[in-house]
Amino acid sequence: MKVGEVADLTGVSIRTLHHYDDIGLLIPDQVTESGYRLYSNENLADLQQILFFRELGFSLKRIKELLDSPTFERLEALELQRGMLLHKKSQLETMLVTIDQTIQSEKGECMMTNKEMFKGFDFRTNPYEEEAKARWGEKTVEQTNRKFGEGMQEEMNRIYFKLAEIRHMAPSSVEVQLAIEEWFVLLNRMGSYSLEAFKGLGEMYVADERFMKNIDRFGEGLAVFMRDGMSVYADKNK
Repeated sequence: MKVGEVADLTGVSIRTLHHYDDIGLLIPDQVTESGYRLYSNENLADLQQILFFRELGFSLKRIKELLDSPTFERLEALELQRGMLLHKKSQLETMLVTIDQTIQSEKGECMMTNKEMFKGFDFRTNPYEEEAKARWGEKTVEQTNRKFGEGMQEEMNRIYFKLAEIRHMAPSSVEVQLAIEEWFVLLNRMGSYSLEAFKGLGEMYVADERFMKNIDRFGEGLAVFMRDGMSVYADKNK
C-alpha cells in the first residue's frame, strides 16, 4: 500500500507516517525508484501496535524501544494492551460517575465528600508503564526514559533560545516558520499533536500564567511570539 492508502485506511495523516519513517519507528518495507513508500501487511501490524500504545499514553520514543526489543512478541503485546484498555475503561467509567455526581452537586441536588470529588483520578503511578517494565525489562525502559528526557530538554531549550533570538521578526516569516516547524516535530516525538492541538497549545502558552512565565525566561514576550507563530503554522499546513 502507498502512504496515501495507509493514511486513508487508518486515519493517520501522511505527515505523521512520514515522521514515523524519519524517526525509525515505522519504516516501509519498500521504497520505489520514484521514492514512493510501500507498506506491507507487516508494516500495518506494526502501525496497529503503535496506535494501541499511543492510545495508552506511551511516547513515540518508548514505543520504538518496545518494538525494537528482542523479547517483544506481538501476541503478548496484544494481550497486555487488552488488559490495559480494560483498566482504562474501568477508570473512565468511574470518572464518568464522578462527573455526573459533580454536576448534580453543582445543581444542589446532592452533596459530595472531598474523597468522592477525586474518585477515579490517580496520578501517582502509570500502571501501563509499570506493566511494560515488568514485561520488557525495567532497566532498559528506565535508561531510555532518562536519556530521552535529558536529550529532549536540551533540544527544547535549544529551540526556545533560537526562537527568542528571532522574536523581533514576523511570526509568518520563513525563518520563524522553520523554527516553529522544528518545535512541532519535537513535540510529536514526545506525544501526538494535530495541527489544531498544536495551535491550541500555543494559546495555552499565553492563557496559562505558568506556561508564560516559564517560556518568557528565555526572552520577554516569547510566549506570545510562539503562540502567534504556532497559529500561523497550523493554519498554513492544514
